Amino acid sequence: MAHVLVIGGGVGGLATALLAARHGHTAELFERDTRAPGTALDRDFFGWRRLSVPQATQPHVLLGAARNLLRDALPDVHREMLRLGARERHELDWFEERPAARPGDEDLVMLQARRIVLESALATALRAEPGVVARYGEPVTGLLTERAGGVVAAGTAASGAPGGPAATAQDAPGIRVTGVETAAGEYEGDLVVDAGGRRGGAERWLAEAGCRPAVVERHRTGLAYFCRWYRLPEGLDDGPRRPWTVTGGAFAGCAVFPADNRVFAVTLFVHTQDATRSALRDPAVFEAAARAFPPGAAWLELGAEPLSEVMATAGLDNRWSALVDERGPVVSGFVPIGDAITHTNPTLGQGTSLALWAALRVARTAHQDPGSVRFAAEHHAWAVRTLKPWFDFQVVADAAIGERFATRAGRTGTAREMAALFDCALDDPEVMRARARVRHLADTPERAYADPEIRARVARWLADRPQYTPNVAGPDRLEWEKLTSS
Repeated sequence: MAHVLVIGGGVGGLATALLAARHGHTAELFERDTRAPGTALDRDFFGWRRLSVPQATQPHVLLGAARNLLRDALPDVHREMLRLGARERHELDWFEERPAARPGDEDLVMLQARRIVLESALATALRAEPGVVARYGEPVTGLLTERAGGVVAAGTAASGAPGGPAATAQDAPGIRVTGVETAAGEYEGDLVVDAGGRRGGAERWLAEAGCRPAVVERHRTGLAYFCRWYRLPEGLDDGPRRPWTVTGGAFAGCAVFPADNRVFAVTLFVHTQDATRSALRDPAVFEAAARAFPPGAAWLELGAEPLSEVMATAGLDNRWSALVDERGPVVSGFVPIGDAITHTNPTLGQGTSLALWAALRVARTAHQDPGSVRFAAEHHAWAVRTLKPWFDFQVVADAAIGERFATRAGRTGTAREMAALFDCALDDPEVMRARARVRHLADTPERAYADPEIRARVARWLADRPQYTPNVAGPDRLEWEKLTSS
């Protein structure tokens, strides 16, 4: 049994502490916010200012990978989400008549809910879990580390002299994290899990301890998102069967995110260099622009009530941060999960699934000498095998979108074939199944899309449409500029 210290009380941190306890460990969770998410969903979602979690009010999607983990490893959390109003939607329900079931179709169910629903369900389970202490309003301010048999106090330079010069990598081998420091005191543990996100302080704390820097891979997306939340009228529990997915033209796109309790979000996305983007902050302009896309029009025509202003976010990147370099782990006793290791742009909705996978992996392995260099190396190797391929897929997908939006023109060649695969899936259940297996992280794109039958179906679909042009849904540029200038 290990004592696990978790930095951060978001989805990844809550899940790590809960799963660790259910695998026989004890856990302490340290969170900056002074309280846990409650069950007053609208109050917490729209009225709680969470400066450390700016993405909390943006749309979230729990793909099949996340939903399946909750169903199997945390069934009480899954049930509580459904009780709070989350809805399940099978990907093949896109069709009026669902295709005959095949093995694996049970993995293609998404759980539709606002992020607060998942956080509330996790927090409820955590409060009732023996062996877990949640310290709200007590953020971590530094790490306790051990080097060459001695303890280096949190916030102290690696040389051991407060304020002195940090040791070089060659002078500071074998640094191990042994605990955390907060304003209230010091806490020791067998393993410290960084679930503090990409804005956490781990990079600075590790540098202060004399660790070599993380190996960071970063890709800017060039995308800006504008989101507004709505509620369907009383008596209307769900929106149209189709369309509700992502559609886009050569310079902008629209997506609808059905959630819980008749709530849904409409999101528009454009390139950060598009001069029209600032106009989308105006609710009237936003709604007019959203109605120019099939999903936005279909949902907004139902008489939905606006629940928020237009929420903008930009400056997003895909970021992979590894605590292992060519010499091996830069630290032991400390592992990152969630956005602390892989932050992915929300276009594919992968983030929650990847965070939950990592949380479960920590819980299952924390008894295996968690303070050792071997544990750190094996955690990294697992992340490279399991998480990195999805990070790389996100990078490729975002590069294609960003390039298309930046040039304001559709692409040809391979991009045309990929767009055709996505559009063909809307008509062909077998292609939709392949697309859904990738979307829900059940199969890699290399395997699913290379299947000869899938390739043949897409080829036939294209042959029947010799004039097919990808990315034509929605307004043309002239109409868009009229909409955003009104």
